[in-house]
Amino acid sequence: TKPFSIRELLARVRAILRRSDGTKKRLSRYRFSDVELDFEMYQAKKSGEPLDLSPREFELLRYLIERKGDTVSRDRLLEDVWGYESYPSTRTVDTHIAKLRAKIGDSGSEPRHILTIHGMGYKFVDAAEA
Repeated sequence: TKPFSIRELLARVRAILRRSDGTKKRLSRYRFSDVELDFEMYQAKKSGEPLDLSPREFELLRYLIERKGDTVSRDRLLEDVWGYESYPSTRTVDTHIAKLRAKIGDSGSEPRHILTIHGMGYKFVDAAEA
C-alpha cells in the first residue's frame, strides 16, 4: 500500500530474486530425529502426532535445513525469510527460533538441531547425518 519506502521495495525485490533461484530446487520433505516435515503441504509430525507449525515457522525451518551445517545470520534470515532489511533491535528471529525449538522438542540448555552460534546467528545440524 502507498506510501511505501523505495528502499524497502528494493530489499523485498532482492529477497524474492534470491529465493527464486531457478537452478536450486526447494526442499519438499525432510525427516530428522522424530520429526517429519512436508513443506509442500505444510504438514509436520512429531512422533507420529500432528505438529502445529505456522507458515513462517515452516519457511524458517526449511531455510535452515536447506543450509544445513552453515551458520546463517539473523540479518540474512530477516531478508530471506521475512523479506525485509534488518532492523538492529528486532528480536523477531530469536523469538521464532525459541518457539520453533519448543515445538520440535529442541529447547533446553543444549539444543541438538537448531544451534545458536553466538555473535553470528543460527545453524541447523542433523545429528543422524553427523
